[in-house]
Amino acid sequence: MRNLSIGIFDSGVGGLTVFKEISSLLPGENLIYLGDTARVPYGGKSAQAITRYALECALFLLTKGIKLLVIACNVSSAYALPLIKRRFPIPVVGVIEPGVREAASVTRSKRVGVIGTKGTIRSGVYENYLKRIDPEIVVISKACPLFVPIVEEGLESDEIAYIMAERYLKEIKEADVDTLVLGCTHYPVLENVIRSVMGSHVKIVHSGKETAKVVKDLLEKENLLSRRRKGEHRYFVTDLPESFIETGSRILGRKIDSVKCVKQMDFRYIFFSS
Repeated sequence: MRNLSIGIFDSGVGGLTVFKEISSLLPGENLIYLGDTARVPYGGKSAQAITRYALECALFLLTKGIKLLVIACNVSSAYALPLIKRRFPIPVVGVIEPGVREAASVTRSKRVGVIGTKGTIRSGVYENYLKRIDPEIVVISKACPLFVPIVEEGLESDEIAYIMAERYLKEIKEADVDTLVLGCTHYPVLENVIRSVMGSHVKIVHSGKETAKVVKDLLEKENLLSRRRKGEHRYFVTDLPESFIETGSRILGRKIDSVKCVKQMDFRYIFFSS
């Protein structure tokens, strides 16, 4: 079991920020990434559609032989994580709870900002998780829909990124938060821009880093840590591998050499009822 891979999926390339953190913390692990680029973005879809897409992605990775699954997508974690956890025979980790726990532990003023896609913010999942940990925490949430295309177009250092950050973060900044959760896997690419707007006194919580720590702890607990010095990385997409290679290489900070396009993920037999 310890020689099996860690499976990671997202609706597109954003989950590579989580992939990057896991590969950095656990360089000996084999990693398999699936980006559902044919159906991105998930944020505007119904909860039922998001759950079905997430199940299909998760089952595709399960067929590749994995020992642990990471749902590196906030909106999929919000809607599909409980069902996938119940149905899968391996550990399953989402990206929301690790970030929430870190935010709750570092905030001193108990005023926490959360930014994400419309779907994630609409779900209210971050506020619900934070309130469960500490009912006194005040959560100020804001959808920042243009951050994703800014990242995917390589404009994270462009003036437009700063203009939109100023506009989106104005309300959160005025609310005097001391902690800000990046509730979308694309957003760490904009961390420098976000930090420049929010100020150095605000703690930025990057869910990818916290998720990687949870993955390591789980593998240690289950005695599943690889003993290799360097793992292999494989990438799959459901559409446009060329676009994924270009954006993904920029996110990872190194060239992605090969991506396989999954022409059809026909899992009619696996849509379990809840």
